[in-house]
Amino acid sequence: MKTKLSVFFFTMFVIGTDTFIVSPLLPTLRKVYQISVESSGWIVSAYALGYALFALVTGPVSDGLNRKTVMIAGMTSFAVFSFLCGFASHYWLMILLRFLSGVSAAITSPQIWAAIPQLVPKNKILKAMGIATAGLAVSQMLGVPTGSYLAAFGWPIPFIVIGVSSFLLVILIAFVLPSMPAVHSQQKSSSIYQRYRTLLSERGAKVAFLAYFIFQSGNFAAFSFIGTWLSDQFDLSVARIGTVILFIGLGNTLSSFFSSGLVQKIGIKTSFISGMLLVILLYMSLPFLPNLYAVRATYFLIFFLLGMLFPIMMSVLQSLSVTVRGTISSLANSSMYFGTTIGSSFAGVLYAGAGGFRGVCVLTVLCFILSFGLFLKSGILPEPKRSELKKETV
Repeated sequence: MKTKLSVFFFTMFVIGTDTFIVSPLLPTLRKVYQISVESSGWIVSAYALGYALFALVTGPVSDGLNRKTVMIAGMTSFAVFSFLCGFASHYWLMILLRFLSGVSAAITSPQIWAAIPQLVPKNKILKAMGIATAGLAVSQMLGVPTGSYLAAFGWPIPFIVIGVSSFLLVILIAFVLPSMPAVHSQQKSSSIYQRYRTLLSERGAKVAFLAYFIFQSGNFAAFSFIGTWLSDQFDLSVARIGTVILFIGLGNTLSSFFSSGLVQKIGIKTSFISGMLLVILLYMSLPFLPNLYAVRATYFLIFFLLGMLFPIMMSVLQSLSVTVRGTISSLANSSMYFGTTIGSSFAGVLYAGAGGFRGVCVLTVLCFILSFGLFLKSGILPEPKRSELKKETV
């Protein structure tokens, strides 16, 4: 099981690195392609849009196929298009290749979230979700800063390295992961519409997915322009931006590995409420911090909390149904990347014409508050057990 989870971890690490690498590179790519701040946001949005649109189809389809086969196909195409991004000679070619990279990631990563409940014992699912999430977190802590340092020798280098690493992962997936056929044979004959209808008919599902979409819109609105803000506010180079993002990834990584025990101890709902309230307060303070040291510390805390919140959200969404887990994963990921598309696009407009990064943080805080209320309204967060309530009373 450790070997399988390691493959999931490294797959999410590579995909996460490719997803996040553009943020610290935006100031450089703006100069390379001679584009505006608003236009640079679409380099992020193109990837997200490709992912969001295609995930809506790949999830339901994969519920009737062998997940291992789907992962191999998706990771192969991801390797090709990520590699080619390093040779994009003009802006619109980069937009196209980022879109296709997003499409490929939409084939691959939902299989991981769907495979975990299929392969892992129930009492270990939250921890396994945390390990997969840690792949994304480590991509921020090590992958993105390393990519930033490599970009100092030429912006194409990070994309080329990601492409080569992805080809190696295809080999690992082929030899390490077991065959993962559809859980229920009847899923093979169900239409895409029927699978979404089954999922969204579950109690609280519609409200929960709306909450997740709004949360990710705010999350990526702020994250997409971290590099631009650090460059403009503190006059940092690409390499030094990578150093700041190291603290972001460190917080997320530590949380992904170790917060599952805390969540199990104090309860999922209590952890969610506490984490959301704290991250809202931190984002409210972020644009007013006086120096880079305070920014690093605050980002560390923000992403420590996000590293706890993301596995909670994914695990409660996966609990909605056992028969359409691929559909759940894809709708969640599609919601995230539609949110990324909208959030980064609005953030570009706000950053350029409405208060800079302060305007972006206001958008993020409003999204988090609305998402928080909708998650509570959905009713999918498990209530504390009676034994837990007695402990709290004592």
